[in-house]
Amino acid sequence: MRIPDVLVRELFEPLWDKYENSVRLATLRKLEKSQWLPAKDLQAASNKKLRLMCEHAVATSTFYNRRFAQAGINASTVSCIADLAGLPLLTKTDIRENLEEILSSTYEKKDLVPAKTGGSTGVSLRVFCDQQGIEKRNAAALRSDIWSGWRMGQPLAAVWGNPPKAVTLKNKLRLFLKDRIIYLDTMKIDEEAIDKFLIEWKTLKPGLLFGHAHSLFILAESLKESGISLRPSGVIATSMMLLDHERAVIEEVCGTKVTNRYGCEEVSLIGCECEKHRGMHLNLDHNIVEFLRDDGTKCTAGEDGRIVVTELINFGMPMIRYEVGDRGVPSCQQCECGRGLPLMESLTGRTADFLVAEGGFKVAGISIIENSLTRFSGISQLQIVQNKPLLLTVNLVPDVDFGQNTEIELLAALRDMLGQGMQFEVNHVTAIAQEKSGKYRFTICRL
Repeated sequence: MRIPDVLVRELFEPLWDKYENSVRLATLRKLEKSQWLPAKDLQAASNKKLRLMCEHAVATSTFYNRRFAQAGINASTVSCIADLAGLPLLTKTDIRENLEEILSSTYEKKDLVPAKTGGSTGVSLRVFCDQQGIEKRNAAALRSDIWSGWRMGQPLAAVWGNPPKAVTLKNKLRLFLKDRIIYLDTMKIDEEAIDKFLIEWKTLKPGLLFGHAHSLFILAESLKESGISLRPSGVIATSMMLLDHERAVIEEVCGTKVTNRYGCEEVSLIGCECEKHRGMHLNLDHNIVEFLRDDGTKCTAGEDGRIVVTELINFGMPMIRYEVGDRGVPSCQQCECGRGLPLMESLTGRTADFLVAEGGFKVAGISIIENSLTRFSGISQLQIVQNKPLLLTVNLVPDVDFGQNTEIELLAALRDMLGQGMQFEVNHVTAIAQEKSGKYRFTICRL
């Protein structure tokens, strides 16, 4: 039995928030209003939150108290992110080595919500967030869900690795009354799993299809070959780079535009496309995002740089000037949708996804893949791993159009991009291996 969407939206969602004493929906209502404010007003509000976070961090975190003092920065005088230019970036190594000192003394560690990330880089990272911060993060995610065309109350379908299972009575009630979600586990996307997913889809009729970008593509490609289409109200791709040719296949099968979303476990939602799909709106209500050159100076609009995030809502574990490990391109344009939230022109990939060319410069992995995988017929999937400066391991999945010249043309294109001295080890495989999380990585630099 399917519960009417309006009943979920108007009754069960608010009742559940009241039962849990949550600020999620109250925050969502604020965010739905604030997104239409002028950019200068949004920035001013963000700057006030920044000062409060800095004051809180210095007063309650041994790590930040010491770091601000060493940098000679008075937290109470911080008026914008530029005032923190002399504060060292917070790295993953800093977190691993100083976790207990970073946590705020105003919270008991047992009361914070833990998370673990970093599996794709081979080294895990433990982070924490206070409960109200989690609820505000969820509100921001809901706002971006709505941008996709989905409406609260509509069921969900997720293409996700290691999906959670409802064990307790409370979680089972939540799944039935409110969340109403079906999963396609990315750890096993085969014909049997897709058939089961489609049966559940017909019963539940999800309004939102959500998942890892490449996993959505794998599903869409399989459905396209079978002549099957899905018609959700919205589609959200996240967790990894969304390639243009993958976006096209997903949109063809789903009959709607794909909304590209970007975030990470450590600071949650960073940016998301709106219905205009002209770049990603940065989540300025909750995060201040810096784009920095390799020398630490500020990037100009249109210039690729390192992404550094200061979260404004996690008082349990302040994350000030956290270097995410990704790169992106800021924009100075204002979106025609009318929202005052700033734009990120594009996400260019994780730092670890940039390969090093023969000349010593870095080349974005997404550019390499788009200029090789999409140029030659006969290649279904492609992964390039750099373990040595002039040696690349190329794992490719051939398709029916693979011919004698396909590999020759591919390697020639890679040499044109990365240098004529590049050598290759080519492996023909049946599938690209996933990370433990269910994600895929298409370029990996281990130098």
